[in-house]
Amino acid sequence: MSLEQYHVIRLLQQQSQSLKDAIALEGFEMAAPWHRVSWHAFDHISSKIAQLLIEFGVQVQDRCVILSQNCPQWTCADIGTLKSRAIVVPIYPTSTLEQASFIVNDAAAKVIFVDDAKQYAMACELQKLCPSLEQIIVFDASVTLATDNAERHWHLDALLAGDAKDIKQEVELQQRLQAANLDDLLTLIYTSGTTGDPKGVMLDYRNMASTVRQHDQKLAFSTGDVSLAFLPLSHVFERGWSFYVLCRGGHNVYLQNTQRVKEAISAVRPHTLCVVPRFLEKVYSAVQDKVAKSSDGRKKLFAWAMRVGERQFEVGQGRAKGGLWLSLQWQLANKLVYSKLQAVLGGRLKFMPCGGAALDVNVGAFFHGIGIPVLCGYGMTETNATVTCNTLDNRVPGSNGQPLLETEIKLGKDDEILVRGATVMRGYYNRPEDTAAAFEDGWLKTGDAGRIDANGNLFITDRIKELMKTSNGKYIAPQRIEGTVGRCPFIEQVAIIADARNYVTALIVPAFESLEAWAKEKGLKYESPLELLRHSHVVEHFEQRLKQLQHELAGFEQIKKFTLLPEAFSMEAGLITPTLKLRRKMIYHKYAHEINAMYNN
Repeated sequence: MSLEQYHVIRLLQQQSQSLKDAIALEGFEMAAPWHRVSWHAFDHISSKIAQLLIEFGVQVQDRCVILSQNCPQWTCADIGTLKSRAIVVPIYPTSTLEQASFIVNDAAAKVIFVDDAKQYAMACELQKLCPSLEQIIVFDASVTLATDNAERHWHLDALLAGDAKDIKQEVELQQRLQAANLDDLLTLIYTSGTTGDPKGVMLDYRNMASTVRQHDQKLAFSTGDVSLAFLPLSHVFERGWSFYVLCRGGHNVYLQNTQRVKEAISAVRPHTLCVVPRFLEKVYSAVQDKVAKSSDGRKKLFAWAMRVGERQFEVGQGRAKGGLWLSLQWQLANKLVYSKLQAVLGGRLKFMPCGGAALDVNVGAFFHGIGIPVLCGYGMTETNATVTCNTLDNRVPGSNGQPLLETEIKLGKDDEILVRGATVMRGYYNRPEDTAAAFEDGWLKTGDAGRIDANGNLFITDRIKELMKTSNGKYIAPQRIEGTVGRCPFIEQVAIIADARNYVTALIVPAFESLEAWAKEKGLKYESPLELLRHSHVVEHFEQRLKQLQHELAGFEQIKKFTLLPEAFSMEAGLITPTLKLRRKMIYHKYAHEINAMYNN
């Protein structure tokens, strides 16, 4: 198929005509009519939204914002906006008013879609701060709208229930759809801005068409397969994957409350779901913790099953030879161990795309060993997510896989990964100088360093801008250390300090649920979380844990001192980005006293 045939709106229209009453969108634990939306209804709703936007005066390539948790309405607003040939600007629902107003003003957005009362209140403030913002459309029908803005504030359900006011909007919509082309901008996605103001990444329909076509060449996703969307749709990873799922006739399930992910996986039993390493680390840690508390016999059974699974995985990848004896052992291990672990994740996962950060090799080996393929990939917002990815028949431990078939990578100065291909962004919105600086002879500079093996598999070695140099002249890659110690079931978050210091230290946020259970088991007495963290037995416990975890690290990489923190790094405090990356400068500033104490003693 030519690239023009992969225009996402046309692909979705084809699926709607073909699948009709099959389910396209599902809101987990949501009430009717949004708990299940058929393909026919999805097409009708999104077209109605497009007509409403035209009625509101939205012109071709105007900008519309979506500020909402994951829900079917999110995607309906997304596709409706795209059908009108306007540009979608997603904003994380956890954003501050300052962050959101910057984006709305920079994009000069005309319309904003919001979910609940909290987001509606922010949208009302945004209208005061952003002259371009004309209309607010609210997903939650129970939200009370301001009476003094009756012609500017609307409930989506009420708008959808109303009759079309003028046939002109329908005619205009058809004309816009016919004129749609791959050079239209599809979205502006603002980078999380770990330093400075966020930049609007311009992605067009050509980028998305190429992504869909290239994923077809790599992945085994079938019509009717169920995908659970629990990572934020505001991010390119989940949204891009949701586009792919729907373009391939899949069934997308939306989770609003991420605290319910365990229950959602059990109920939905997805065939796929996008994950970040931290999710997998938590599952891995929970299993390891449970095994550690089991009988000696169960520990031996688990260790044996893991060895069998690892050998069988290597055989399946063509890197080792198997035999009847191994096959019989694997069948027994599957019955006694793997099937029970698979059931925790729904029991029918085909694969899990994983991105956002490096996945610890031991964690990846665990999932591959129990028969749940984790397909680690590498990408950025600027590349419409995927640049490289592992596949079912090419999973190399520690690697991010080979490039998509129409994408090129090479290594530049300091082993920086450079990317070229049809998925690479057009540039940064209204920032020609930043755009020029992001490219080198037509290649996008990623800011990440890596190596490429003889088979073309990419290995990320470090983030160039995040490399730390100790006062002894040693270079430290903090993410590698954080990933290593993050496997501990007692550690929720960790931030490494090493730059211009003579040894490595860490700020550690404990996993309080696991820690409190351990403290109860040990009979420790304490009055508050802070008192628990200062208890000598707790400090000693973490010292022993770190000693066990860091044996694979070089001596100069190992954490010599640490401080346990009573509060998590949060988006509200400005310490992590919406994609859960650490804002190191903010963390170091807030905890300067604690950091200095680790070096002054």
